[in-house]
Amino acid sequence: MPIDHSAYFDSKVQSLASERHGRKFSVGIISAGTYHFGTAAAERMTVVSGMLTAKLDGTDEWVNYPAGTNFEIMANSGFDVKASVDTAYQCEYL
Repeated sequence: MPIDHSAYFDSKVQSLASERHGRKFSVGIISAGTYHFGTAAAERMTVVSGMLTAKLDGTDEWVNYPAGTNFEIMANSGFDVKASVDTAYQCEYL
């Protein structure tokens, strides 16, 4: 599968997406800022470097996710995310 590049929020979030063994994934960088993402498929976000603070749709709690941790988002949902520094992530589509 070819590698697809995507840019969001005036290129403040950029990702490279591909597929391995029939499972889609992406890796990218979220620049410092606050963003909202919608999901079609369920996702697992793993912080590779830096830290993300996330709030899943339907919740009121912001949770810190430092490098090496992850969180999951249900399909047809979304989440808010804050990055205080440029942060690298991996997203697996479940």
